[in-house]
Formats: sequence, C-alpha cells, structure tokens
Amino acid sequence: MTLFDRPVGPETYAMIRYGYGWPARGAPVTAQGMLGRLLAPDTAQARFPKVPFAEAVTLGRDYISASREMKRGVEGADRRRKLAWRAIRHAQLRGLAADLARMAETDDPLRERLVQFWNNHFATRTTGRAARATGPAYADDAIRPHLTGSFADLLKSAVTHPVMLAFLDQPSSVGPNSPYGQRRGRGLNENLAREVIELHTLGVGAGYSQADVRQFAELLTGLTFNLRRDAEGVFDPRRAEPGAETVLGTSYGGDGTASQADIHAALDDLAAHPATAAHLSRKLVAHFTADTPDPALVAAVEAAWRDTGGDLLAVYTALLTHPAAWDGFGAKVKQPLEFMGSALRALEVRGETLQEMKPGLVLRAFLRPLADMGQAYHGPPGPDGVPDEAAAWVQPFGLAQRITWAAAAVDRAATKGLDPVAFARAALGDAASERLLWAAARAETRDQGLALVLASAEFNRR
Repeated sequence: MTLFDRPVGPETYAMIRYGYGWPARGAPVTAQGMLGRLLAPDTAQARFPKVPFAEAVTLGRDYISASREMKRGVEGADRRRKLAWRAIRHAQLRGLAADLARMAETDDPLRERLVQFWNNHFATRTTGRAARATGPAYADDAIRPHLTGSFADLLKSAVTHPVMLAFLDQPSSVGPNSPYGQRRGRGLNENLAREVIELHTLGVGAGYSQADVRQFAELLTGLTFNLRRDAEGVFDPRRAEPGAETVLGTSYGGDGTASQADIHAALDDLAAHPATAAHLSRKLVAHFTADTPDPALVAAVEAAWRDTGGDLLAVYTALLTHPAAWDGFGAKVKQPLEFMGSALRALEVRGETLQEMKPGLVLRAFLRPLADMGQAYHGPPGPDGVPDEAAAWVQPFGLAQRITWAAAAVDRAATKGLDPVAFARAALGDAASERLLWAAARAETRDQGLALVLASAEFNRR
C-alpha cells in the first residue's frame, strides 16, 4: 500500500504540487488558468510589501554610522546603534511575514512557488548586521519582475544585484592591471564567475575550463557595491581589467574602456548555451515533480527552452502541459518555508494578520523555527541554496521541529470548532488518505488532531 493509495485528481496537483495547497482562494486549478494568471499583475507583492532595497540600505548606513560614533565615544551613539539594529531586524521580520502572507493569501500560487524556486537557484545570504535588511528585497527586485520574461534578463538581474555581489565577494575582485588594482595591489576573486557558470547557468561538468572561469572573473571586474555609498550595484571602469577576455571561445570587450555591456553580452551567451537549457530544465522539473524526473518531461521542457531562447513562460507551459507533470503525486517533500506557507493557508490565516504581528512574535513563531527546520531565512548554507532532494528533509530532527511548529500554529490560529477530519479533507482534498482521516478522528484532542494533519506525511509531500 502506498502513501497515496487512491487517485489524486488534477485539481489537487494544481493546488498542492504547483501551489501552496487548499483552500483555493480564487486560484486557478488548470494548467492554462495558472499560466494565464502569471501574465496578470502581481497583486500579492503590492498587497503585502516589504521594506524596499533603498530603505534597507539607509537602515544599514544608520547602523554603520552609529557604530563608528560609538568607537569615537560620541554620546548617545550606543542607543542610536541599538535603535538602528532594531529597525534592521524589524525590516527582515517584515519581509518574512510578507512572504508568508503572500503564500497564505495569493490567488496566483504558481507565481509564489516560482519566486521561491528561482530565489533558491540564485541563492544569496546577507552577512553582518548592517546588510541584514537588504535580503528580503532581493527577490522582489531581482526575481519577481522577470518571472515570465527571458532567462537572460532574469540572469542579468540576479547576478548584478547588490545582494548577490556582496554575497559572492565581488566588491573584492579587482582587475590586477586596472588603475585601481595597480595602485592598491589588489587582484581577482573568482567566486561570482565560478558560481554563475557552475550553478546559475551551464552546470558542473559542462565542458568549461578554469581558464574560462578566470577570464570571466576578469570580465566581471568593475561590478561592485558598497553599502556605505552606493544605492545600487555599480560598474566602476577604474577597477575593471583592461583588454578583451575570452569565455567559452568568445571574446568580450577590448575596444576601449571596459563596460557593463560586455558583461551583459557574456551573460546573454551563457543564458543561451545548450548546457544551460539542459541543466536548468532538469532542475526545474525535478523541483516540481520528482528527484529523478520523467526523461520525456525533461526533454520537452529543454526543447521549449532551446526553441525559444529561454522564454520562461514557454518553459513553464511545456512543463504544465505535459502529462508526466500530473503524475507521481507525493514524490517531493515541502521545504520548511513552503510547509509553513501551506500550513497557514490551510488554517486560513489572513495575510493582514501576519503582517500585523509584532516583530517579536514573527521571530518566535517563524524565523527561529525555520532555522530549526533547516532553512534559515535568507541564510542558505552556500551559493547552491538549500537542498531540493526529498531525502534532505526527511530527517528525524527536522521532522520533530515540524511537529512542534504544527502544534504551536494550531494553538495560535483561530480554529475553534474546526473538526480534524473536515480539516484534513479541506486542506488536502483527495490527497487525504484513509489512514490519516482515521488517525485525525481518533486524536485525543481536537487540537492534536489538527496538528497531526499538518505534521502528516500527506501534508508534507506534494
């Protein structure tokens, strides 16, 4: 007997595999409906905003300024520093509350799932207190505007965003023969170049060489960001390595002063490379369907990628209109943030309620439990993001944290009078197994029954 021992219909696939679960809240339940909704305005972002990047930068500068004054013994600097840190922390927590509100309330859940997929693909981490508030704005700035456009535009937006530049130490990368490099004795940092090639585009083993990585790193010099003075990522030609650079057999730059246009040209070519189509098509299909995805489905998505030059809407269409995309329910395990969002949706927690929570409660109810489950908010373990494989999330400690969180979520939510069996049917549709319904009906208390549903294998899989 399998976990899902009865047929699971297409509406359940639409709501759970490609969304955040029931209730629908106006979300479409067909492939064409979901694809059409992606072309509509992004109402969830407008309804549940985060602190904008420019404002987050200002908060960081306030913290840096107060820290400097403290070192000089300026009266009141310690208090200003504490207030600045509190504002930064509140901005970060507001970002998490906004993400959860969007998941819980959206009528366009595929958009939110795609945002999280690409945000993890282009993973970033903010380090140091001054930069902490900038993390939540990254996805809104770099990812959301390009979800249905070309992958090349998404790639350029994500790779050149200040949060990415800072995370991969690009500000420390200087052309050794540039005026700045000669004067300061500075050299290359290959982090950004390597991750763009290995993770963001071609994939490991795609036939590039260390020379390609180094030449690409030289081409990227000039891209920089300094929280103390810049409002966005900038290109400083004084830091750029002079001369042409050859990446995968193509020469870029070399005609006069280095420019960001040369970097964009290289990124466009990496986006259009056949290895990128193969690497990312498989990754996208594996994320939504199974760790070992159907080869025909991967081939169809890859063909759409190649034929359209990486038109993302065409890629999603190839995924959602293939029969294999609607088979094998339950092969994937929800990542912790996805689990939280789907639980809040099932409990019918309002987005406004989440946004109005006091920062301390967001910290205790969501930020810390996320880290305990293995997915620190804007704090992936490395540039490759958090694991996507199901086995990574089926671990005793992480599952125990989910159970603990589920019980606390039920206790906080307005669930008076809610029957566990009815809740299981409402939250899971035809994915609610007979054994789960049996167990929910026999829980010692109503709240334990509700928590049992949220902690069940059925609810945690898609």
